[in-house]
Formats: sequence, structure tokens, C-alpha cells
Amino acid sequence: MRELSHFNKDGSVRMVDVSGKKATARRARARGFITMSAKVLRQLPENPKGNPLEIARIAGIAAAKQTFALIPLAHPIPLTHVDLEVRVAGGGVEIESTVATQAPTGVEMEALVAVSVAALTIYDMCKAVDKSMTITDICVIEKRGGKSGTFLRPQASRPGPQSAR
Repeated sequence: MRELSHFNKDGSVRMVDVSGKKATARRARARGFITMSAKVLRQLPENPKGNPLEIARIAGIAAAKQTFALIPLAHPIPLTHVDLEVRVAGGGVEIESTVATQAPTGVEMEALVAVSVAALTIYDMCKAVDKSMTITDICVIEKRGGKSGTFLRPQASRPGPQSAR
């Protein structure tokens, strides 16, 4: 059984030492969903603060680049690619991030932070119309590279409109 990597044998918290690891190509994708009322969905293109989906996309990209400042034990790593797709789907908005690096550690946290902040941005911009929006199903759907290899979440257990209703 694998052990939690952010704890010493005595149980104290530590940042994982990656100084002896080689920098390799790594990629992660994450997805999440925010449910909202039909009224909000209709108003998305007309929001007086700007297009919430495009602003959320930019917020997610910016957040991925700041993951090390938000997650206490995350490493500051150079990101070579960050992209977010933000689209209306099945009673809400689906958000999917793709993050890549050439580093000694992975980018799963960066992908998750990108999706989370994008969803929070949509909530912030639309809460005047619908405070009952729900952010849900945030998860890693793919991870490639590094010692642990490839992880692909099975299609049936991926979040999205069908599981967020």
C-alpha cells in the first residue's frame, strides 16, 4: 500500500522533496460542473459584468499559475500549457482544464485549481440571479507522465451534466 507523501514517518507535514527527480513531460485534465437555473443560463450572454464564461476561463488559467500560492505544499512549477473549455451543458456549465509542464512533479493540482476557480468565478458573477447554483463533480479525469504513469477516469464515472442533475 502506498503511503501519503506529504507526511514524515512521525506524522509531521512536509513538502515532498523532488530535487532528485528528472523533469519529464506531464499533463493533467480535470473537469467540474456548476448547476444553475434556466434563468441564469438565458442571461449568461447578457451579463452586465461581462461574459461570465470567458471571464471564468481566464480566471482558471490565472489560478493554475498560482496553485503553489494556494495549496500549501504544492511546488512552484513552470507550466508550459494551460487551457480551459467552459461550455453550457445540461442545466449548467461544464468546465474542463488541461495543464502541461516539463517538471519533476505532476500538474493534477493545477488542473483542479483551474476548474475550481473558474466555477467560483461563474458563481460570483451570477449569484445575484441564482444563489442556489451548485459546484459539483470536480475531479481529475486524466493524468499522464511521471513515475506513476497514466491515469484515465472511466467514462461512466466522469462528471458532467448527466451526474449533476
